Amino acid sequence: MNAAKQACTRFHPDSAPDYIPPAQLANLQLSRLQTIVARAYRHVSLFHDRMVERGITPESITSLAAIAELPFTTKADLRDTYPFGLFASPMEEIVRLHASSGTTGKPIVVAYTQQDLDVWTSVMVRSFAACGLHQGDVVQNAYGYGLFTGGLGAHYGAEALGATVIPISGGNTERQLMVMKDFGVTAICCTPSYFLHMIERAVEMDIDIRDLPLRVGVFGAEPWTASMRKRIETLTGIRAIDIYGLSEIIGPGVAIECAEQDGLHIFEDHFYPEIIDPETGAVLPDGAEGELVLTTLSKFAMPMIRYRTRDITALLPGACPCGRSLRRMRRISRRSDDMLIIRGVNVFPSQVETALLEVEGTLPHYQIVLNRAHGLDQMEVLVEVTPETFSDKIGALEELSAKIEDALEQVLGLRVPVRLVEPHTIQRSEGKAKRVIDRRLPA
Repeated sequence: MNAAKQACTRFHPDSAPDYIPPAQLANLQLSRLQTIVARAYRHVSLFHDRMVERGITPESITSLAAIAELPFTTKADLRDTYPFGLFASPMEEIVRLHASSGTTGKPIVVAYTQQDLDVWTSVMVRSFAACGLHQGDVVQNAYGYGLFTGGLGAHYGAEALGATVIPISGGNTERQLMVMKDFGVTAICCTPSYFLHMIERAVEMDIDIRDLPLRVGVFGAEPWTASMRKRIETLTGIRAIDIYGLSEIIGPGVAIECAEQDGLHIFEDHFYPEIIDPETGAVLPDGAEGELVLTTLSKFAMPMIRYRTRDITALLPGACPCGRSLRRMRRISRRSDDMLIIRGVNVFPSQVETALLEVEGTLPHYQIVLNRAHGLDQMEVLVEVTPETFSDKIGALEELSAKIEDALEQVLGLRVPVRLVEPHTIQRSEGKAKRVIDRRLPA
């Protein structure tokens, strides 16, 4: 039995759920789906009313395919029922509340019973085991602690795995690097954009991350491209692992890459995945790209039925060489609601990042600035360049700018102006990077 399977077995003495046979998994999913639909129907008026409108009762769910008959849930539903309207448990059974940052409108509030927290811890144990962490690792947790789910989710999972956890949270990059060096850190958890900032600061502090024991980075909370992964791994020599989660479902630990780094295994014994056409809502087959929809199968305080994540991905066909029977999804690099329409062309920030990282002399720090002129939306891309490049002759900068514009045109099918800026011009974030600055005035 390999180390990852042993870790699963230790936390789940009766089985190793990552390796459950498909038929057994399907039976477990159906049983849990029936339980959670009945709970939502009886205790959450929004789900009850929508099911009644469709003529559905919990007894209608006689197969996994019947999930397609259930109504979708969206982020607007969470805001409309703020703060506690989707709770299926009384407050005396709820032991934890988390919330989104609430930068626009009301925050998203999520709740957990003790059983929910146990499930969350178990999927985080399985997440860390999947990417090669084990008892004895020293984990620097630079996700934010507090109402954001990332910090505590990673913390409890790493502790339950048997690792040593450093609850450093985000910010104070100089201290982060000091701790990483002095405490013998072997794994770090944070957003990929913040780790890139740490790499930059390490160079300025004359710290070579390659000389440290650090071997794994568990990066999430924002979309990032394969090009950014390659850059991180090349600069540091670590293995950069993509983890996926969202507060509305449970937090981090919904899915993660294994050592193969070829798709993220979804812990589908707790989170049932579907891919739908974002326009029609029709369920798509494995391999087809569409919007990820998730149903919680074991969350009691606040069950989510067919939650539309707005994340664009595909369920990958075929078995993974790691031996896990859990299905994989393609890494998420964009969201349906991130799409910009510039002069009739659909543009995603991830496409900009992919193009930029193919051009030598640029840094993975950029911003898309939107303006409106003469009734039309305009887009400009600000790109940081290396110190050596920026100090070069004007002609060299103009040549680089033209190369970037060519690369963007090849990817986007659209010619957009590029403005090169000095290193550290674009503000760094300790959390999710802000890629789009919208300066458009109302039409």
